Amino acid sequence: MKKALQDYRSRVDIVALNPHADIVALTTDLVNIPSVSGNEAALADAIFQELSKCNWLEVHRFKNSVVAKTNLGKASRVIVAGHIDTVPVADNEKAILVPGGKGLPSDGTVIPDDVVFGIGSCDMKGGVAVALKAAVTIENPQFDVTYIFYECEEVDSERNGLTLIAAEHPEWLAADIAVLLEPSNANIEAGCQGTLRAKVSTTGTRAHSARSWLGDNAIHNLGDILARLNSYEPAKVMIDGLEYREGLNAVQVTGGIAGNVIPDSATVEVNYRYAPSTSGAQAEAHIREVFDGFLVEFVDNAPGAMPGLDRPALADLVSRVGGKVAPKFGWTDVARFSAMGVPAVNLGPGDPGLAHSRNEHVSVAQLKQCEETVFDWLKG
Repeated sequence: MKKALQDYRSRVDIVALNPHADIVALTTDLVNIPSVSGNEAALADAIFQELSKCNWLEVHRFKNSVVAKTNLGKASRVIVAGHIDTVPVADNEKAILVPGGKGLPSDGTVIPDDVVFGIGSCDMKGGVAVALKAAVTIENPQFDVTYIFYECEEVDSERNGLTLIAAEHPEWLAADIAVLLEPSNANIEAGCQGTLRAKVSTTGTRAHSARSWLGDNAIHNLGDILARLNSYEPAKVMIDGLEYREGLNAVQVTGGIAGNVIPDSATVEVNYRYAPSTSGAQAEAHIREVFDGFLVEFVDNAPGAMPGLDRPALADLVSRVGGKVAPKFGWTDVARFSAMGVPAVNLGPGDPGLAHSRNEHVSVAQLKQCEETVFDWLKG
């Protein structure tokens, strides 16, 4: 371990972090280390350096991801994870503490509460700060804990740090449950929906628009597809006492060749958000049934994640927030853990609606609330 740390120090000047600082200062420091997807090395180095000082942690560096584990022989193991990359900056590359009642630097929007403004503050360096501080502070948690700080969540799946770790070191991802510190307003959002995109196409006969009766307009033929979407009644599925609402919507329409040509092909791209109890194959079968008689081409399909709230470690976490749990509407990396048989929830500071925005920021109150919840849970 010491040799590995020396190798990193000789390779690059490591930016110093103080993970024992208060959660606001630590979040600010993390934001101020640039880590746009593919450029996480400096931040991974800084995290690796601080975790390597903790003799109760087994620390690994894999590409630009860092994994730290306790090995205390506890009855169960939990994962606490967060990605360290951000989307590209948008005049928000530096962290700024904005007091309530002041305007945001990006557009002057007045906010009621104290916030940390800056790229990644919400998605998800606030959550990373909570995980990092827990790792260097809590020497004897009630569970064995695997902390994962991973790269490239914001880009193609094959570059995702969890994907890379699963391929080379799947044993690092073994656990009873996982908590992903994605922004969720510091509340627990359990599991996540599956998401599928498909192209539903029609055909026709090409002709000159001046003699349209000689053709068959493929765009006009989309009418039946749109009618089926308009009349579609999405399911509401109860799992672990949570209601997951499905949805099937058109997200893009393409067709047409030129301003004087009757088109002979047209396509509606649809997005199906489905309950975590539905498999990917079942979701595809459902789409084929809904659009029976049309050509259906699947673009992508990512099954959701079951909440697993019956697992003791998750039940304990839920008890720390007074039993308040909501279903996750959207897809997050909890699904990757679920696919490996590890039920997972989202619990992180920040409004997910602010992720990737020019005025991205995270509430100071939520940072402290999330820190308190996670520390209370891990300490037992």
